[in-house]
Amino acid sequence: MAAASHNRNDLEAYWMPFTANRQFKSAPRMLVAAKDMHYTSSDGRQILDGTAGLWCCNAGHGRPEIVEAIQKQALEMDYAPPFQVGHPVAFELASRLADIMPGDLNHVFFTNSGSESVDTALKIALAYHKARGEGSRVKFIGRDKGYHGVGFGGISVGGLGNNRKQFGNQLPAVDHMPFFYKRDTMGFSKGQPETGAEIASELEAMVALHDASTIAAVIVEPMVGSAGVFIPPKGYLDRLREICDKHGILLIFDEVITGFGRLGTAFAVEKFNVTPDLVTTAKGLNSGTVPMGAVFARDGIYDTIVNTAPEGAIELFHGYTYSAHPLACAAALATQNVYRDEGLYTRAAELEAYWQDAAHSLNGAPHVIDVRNIGLVAGIELQARPGKVGARAFDVFLKAFEKGLLIRTTGDTIALSPPLIISKAQIDEIFGIIGDILKTTD
Repeated sequence: MAAASHNRNDLEAYWMPFTANRQFKSAPRMLVAAKDMHYTSSDGRQILDGTAGLWCCNAGHGRPEIVEAIQKQALEMDYAPPFQVGHPVAFELASRLADIMPGDLNHVFFTNSGSESVDTALKIALAYHKARGEGSRVKFIGRDKGYHGVGFGGISVGGLGNNRKQFGNQLPAVDHMPFFYKRDTMGFSKGQPETGAEIASELEAMVALHDASTIAAVIVEPMVGSAGVFIPPKGYLDRLREICDKHGILLIFDEVITGFGRLGTAFAVEKFNVTPDLVTTAKGLNSGTVPMGAVFARDGIYDTIVNTAPEGAIELFHGYTYSAHPLACAAALATQNVYRDEGLYTRAAELEAYWQDAAHSLNGAPHVIDVRNIGLVAGIELQARPGKVGARAFDVFLKAFEKGLLIRTTGDTIALSPPLIISKAQIDEIFGIIGDILKTTD
């Protein structure tokens, strides 16, 4: 049988991720350019970006400072191997990031995505316990509805069934805490719910079940993103930290979404005033311009793994061909400059109240059963159609795109996370469009 032939406009060759491929290719939605707060569609329309791309373009699109840094680095040195060789931009970036991360999370391991950051953090946790003579600590505890990327480690500790059910075997020594959110007592909360922290104590029962001496780490998103924007109750993360400390278990925060200004602070570590042992990041690190992620480790973890190893030995047998890629590092440094020079974290904090009021203006709109918000993030949950979970929200997504607004849906929740450069007028535009669409959606 002859091989199929393709041309540059053929849509069939590209197998799209997390997409209904047949549906998309029957009526494609193409983006061809981006600048500041807007994409340009293939039919020439301006599309207001209500999602910062995919939670990642925190500085907006087409920033000349970042573009120029990438161009300059590509001309100077396009690639350098990360094993047994270094390049100055990687060390400069790591130092810069360590300076803005609260606490003693002073060591940075570079990856290429949030999924890789999660798998890296899990491996660091195992290596740490082995280095300190507790190699029996091999189990992980995640949480129901957690999203930690799509590597086998990430889907194992994650708690989203659709991300797991096609793929059979996963990491065997994993359990999951119950989800913390209860709509009847937490619905329509503004920011963190006042009640519900006690559910964190369920971790104590899991420690008793598995025996603390077998558990390496607990991993959670400080704010649940991809499962539908859920905000932790006040005191919940503090209680997890307390339990982990009590039993010698590492606490990992997955800040792939919350890192780099999304909550009005550099990291959720600062927003919630809880310091974990490891932090995974990606997305906003260089505003989505070049694939990149990073894992932050506390001093004690780095020192235990690196400084107790035999002299001259490789301390951690882990890494990627593109770890600390020069172009990604240059983009990240330029992005950090934009965040600093334009005060974008402070800007996000100052806009939080306005954003909150705009989001909760949809309380009472047709089909809306909950509104959740923190920082510049909002989740508007819609009542599902009988037997068609996700269909109503996806209809809103399609109508919004037609009206010049890009949103994201997860199940029947509309998730919003705009670039940090958004204006109040654009906030009004986002929620005005959504409100109008809900009035005409069955």
